[in-house]
Amino acid sequence: MNSITIYHNPACGTSRNTLELIRNSGIEPTIIHYLETPPDRATLVKIIDDMGTGVRGLLRPNTDPYVELKLDDAKWTNDRLIDFMLQYPILINRPVVITKLGTRLCRPSEVVLDILPDPQKGAFTKEDGEQIVDANGQRIIK
Repeated sequence: MNSITIYHNPACGTSRNTLELIRNSGIEPTIIHYLETPPDRATLVKIIDDMGTGVRGLLRPNTDPYVELKLDDAKWTNDRLIDFMLQYPILINRPVVITKLGTRLCRPSEVVLDILPDPQKGAFTKEDGEQIVDANGQRIIK
């Protein structure tokens, strides 16, 4: 049994597409609605470390708290940015997927294909109409 976790926001199309790509590989992941149940500090730090992108790589800039707090200012330390993400989970970019093959911010949603342990079971078309997996379960490269 493969274990996959997605930090998910059902209001986000990219997050919904990513979840459906996981399901298209035959796996029902553990779904964490991170706005309702955000990760604790240790988990958030581990996610950031496992992604290898640094704290700012997981920070979502197009949110009200980001703008209001002026988080683009270089004065903010990584620890302080993490504090803000814990205080305002909307600052955590999504969806984040964790599998045995890695941890990724799946933007665009097809990034998840790089870390899914099982192949796609059939065709997949994103909500916007873009087909990214063909009927044979193969990724369509554009």
